[in-house]
Amino acid sequence: MLPDLQLAVRLQELDNRVTELTREISALPKHIAEIEKKLESHTRKLEADRAALKANQTDRKKNEGDIQLQEQKISKLRGQMLDAKTNEQYRAFQNEIEFCEKEIRRAEDHILELMGESEPLDKNVKAAELALKDEKAQVETEKQQAMARTAEDRRALDQINQERAQIVARLHPNVHRQYERIRKGRSGIAIAEAVDGRCSACQIALRLQFFQDLKKGDQVMYCESCARILYYNPPVAFEDLTGESAPAIQG
Repeated sequence: MLPDLQLAVRLQELDNRVTELTREISALPKHIAEIEKKLESHTRKLEADRAALKANQTDRKKNEGDIQLQEQKISKLRGQMLDAKTNEQYRAFQNEIEFCEKEIRRAEDHILELMGESEPLDKNVKAAELALKDEKAQVETEKQQAMARTAEDRRALDQINQERAQIVARLHPNVHRQYERIRKGRSGIAIAEAVDGRCSACQIALRLQFFQDLKKGDQVMYCESCARILYYNPPVAFEDLTGESAPAIQG
């Protein structure tokens, strides 16, 4: 294979890796933003549950205070009943006491309702607090891992760019120019391997004579269909792989 072709193939490998690393580096902040958004949603839900529980407790205290006031009022009314001069006054005090007792029963019923509602609210808050604590720890771990991975990817990207610059410096300017032009117009893929007489990129069969010339590897050739730079890797013989002779096929 021509040295320029070998360099171009390596350049494509490096550019493919650059694309992968760049995509990963740009994706990690989005991933962190997503998990933080989810954490924020769960935090708001916990705050809403806490607010509902607090409102429940506040309402209970208010009703307990109302009961206490009504009981004090009843006690005062009963004292005043002793000083009633007429039956009408006595019945008026009695009616007020009955009204106060009715208010007490209403408040007690409401307190029972609130107590029934507070139990699941309290459980939800405690469960959500534990879950949120675990989730915060998990998010922090993922953020640390993402930052470490990003730093690792950036180091790898720097190394690749250094090697890429070295390859570009050794590559024939015309081949490099054609490589960049094709890569720009072909979604980043400028090099394709010829496999089984076809371009592996566009899958179009190569003309027989074209394929034979490509196998010689003595010139830079371009796919007649997609215009990518083509290269051919001859199959590796068994002896070259193992250093041994191929086993005889027994009939």
